[in-house]
Amino acid sequence: MPTDRQLRVIQWTTGNIGRRSLHAIIGRDDMELVGVYAHGADKVGVDAAELSGWSEPTGITATDDIDALISLRPDACCYNPLWPSVDELVALLESGVNVCSSAAWITGGKQSPEDLERIKKACEKGNSTIFGSGAHPGMSNLVGMVISGACDRVDEIRITESVDCSTYESAGTQTAMGFSQDPETPGLAESVRRESEVFAESAAMMADAIGATLDRITFDVTFTEATDDSDLGFMQIPKGTVAGVHGYHRGWVGDHNIVSVGFNWIMGNHVTPPKPLEHGHVIQVFGLPNMRTVLHCLPPKDWTEPGFMGLGMIYTAMPVTNAVPAVVAAPPGIVTLADLPPITGRSAV
Repeated sequence: MPTDRQLRVIQWTTGNIGRRSLHAIIGRDDMELVGVYAHGADKVGVDAAELSGWSEPTGITATDDIDALISLRPDACCYNPLWPSVDELVALLESGVNVCSSAAWITGGKQSPEDLERIKKACEKGNSTIFGSGAHPGMSNLVGMVISGACDRVDEIRITESVDCSTYESAGTQTAMGFSQDPETPGLAESVRRESEVFAESAAMMADAIGATLDRITFDVTFTEATDDSDLGFMQIPKGTVAGVHGYHRGWVGDHNIVSVGFNWIMGNHVTPPKPLEHGHVIQVFGLPNMRTVLHCLPPKDWTEPGFMGLGMIYTAMPVTNAVPAVVAAPPGIVTLADLPPITGRSAV
């Protein structure tokens, strides 16, 4: 969405996803990087170029001073921590900063009613907008909604992330999702439900987009044990512990499962998942006609980084960063992928 001036943007955190967003912001001619928030003290004072892998200094250094960043009067913030802080979001939004988030946010539905009301009031006060996306949930849901447009009747939209998670080197995240744990651990299924609850938000968003009013959302999960030990470097998957996690957040109208968002994940070399991996996002629309596609995230010819983890981080960051112009132009409040025009990338020439 073209604008008549550069949009002033701040980058919030520079971890696996945030540094990819930061790199993209620096390289765009329609955005001006004006500030960077550093979560860790070791990054305070470091140039954005060093934090993002950009080739030349930017003159913009990271800070942990939130008030100083807000005083820069940015148009938008690319907000990329692992989990959202309601206090941070409120501070940004009520100051008039539009927020584009990858931090477990699609509709805000997993927030408590009190926190969601705080965010809505902050948007009203600041005349600002908050939007969340990513790869999955995010881009995968958008493609599902789009291809449902080819159907005369939609019986179910089902989105499945079907991947080997071994390349995502975050032991804390993977353990929280059940990996390396005893499958009989009390409360393990509930823990996975909570950790993946943003998928339920995306299921509700898809249901709303196709005109379905959900009565309830359920969660089911199956754990598969490792048949031998796996050493992944950043964590161990011992024999007999969880090496496969297959689950769905399902939205229901009466007794009809109308939307499903989930995952078929494995880690290590010694596990057979309930369904074969398809190494991508499997997007299915059951109806008239049935529609199916698989999104694969693949390296270009000039990819030089070891492994493919970086590709997944770019895939997660860009649906958020590329949405900045549309979010700045959107009406105040909470907006979703169903509300915005199509989000596209930028031409390389």
